[in-house]
Amino acid sequence: MTEQDPHQQSEQVPEATASADKTRARSRGIYLLPNLLTSAALFSGFYAIIAAMNGNFENAAIAIFVAMVLDGLDGRVARMTNTQSEFGAQYDSLADMVSFGAAPALVAFSWALHDAGKVGWFAAFVFVAGAALRLARFNTQIGSVDKRYFVGLASPAAAGVVAGMVWVGTQFEIDAEHYALAIAPIVALSGILMVSNFYYHSFKEIDFKGKVPFVVLLAVVMVLAVISIDPATLLWLIFVVYACSGPVQAVLRYRKKHTQ
Repeated sequence: MTEQDPHQQSEQVPEATASADKTRARSRGIYLLPNLLTSAALFSGFYAIIAAMNGNFENAAIAIFVAMVLDGLDGRVARMTNTQSEFGAQYDSLADMVSFGAAPALVAFSWALHDAGKVGWFAAFVFVAGAALRLARFNTQIGSVDKRYFVGLASPAAAGVVAGMVWVGTQFEIDAEHYALAIAPIVALSGILMVSNFYYHSFKEIDFKGKVPFVVLLAVVMVLAVISIDPATLLWLIFVVYACSGPVQAVLRYRKKHTQ
């Protein structure tokens, strides 16, 4: 065996160090497109809070729905372009906390709950805490639960219930001050459903890249056309029905299990 020249060894060490530094430098970068969509969703949630503080409750509610669309796009874009990253996952979770946790609660509080006193701010806090716990539990359950279902109501859906209610109320010029004590339980219940053990369909098994029959495309177009007639009411009803589907399915499974 021949011994390696010490000068050659000393030359290889800096080369290896430089290569490692380049690898770390590359790893510090982030993917632009999915994180840009996440940033846009975060901005929509922040705008909803500002709009509610200025009394523009309809714009605030619409901004939360815009955040939902952007939140649905960033994950799918990341998977389709193979640009998933741990940074993106954590950033998305933090953006969701603002857009679907803090924003809906503050919009509802500014719109009606402030007139309910301590009951109002407590209901808003229950919603915020439920969103935080829901997101934390979701992050820890990735890879260990069936992807076809969510355990607990997803935070965007809970936000849809609250934001849809505000949108409908402002559209029909409902005096929210007189219904504050009725609105508070709805907001609090939405927060509780997020940390419940009810199962909700995630619809992640739908393959958007695959081929579908022409009838499916026609049905989607018809649904969008119907929603466009009265988006506030129909979107709110869709999210309310979805929120109720978890407890309803749990009751049906319980009855089926005990009747066999």
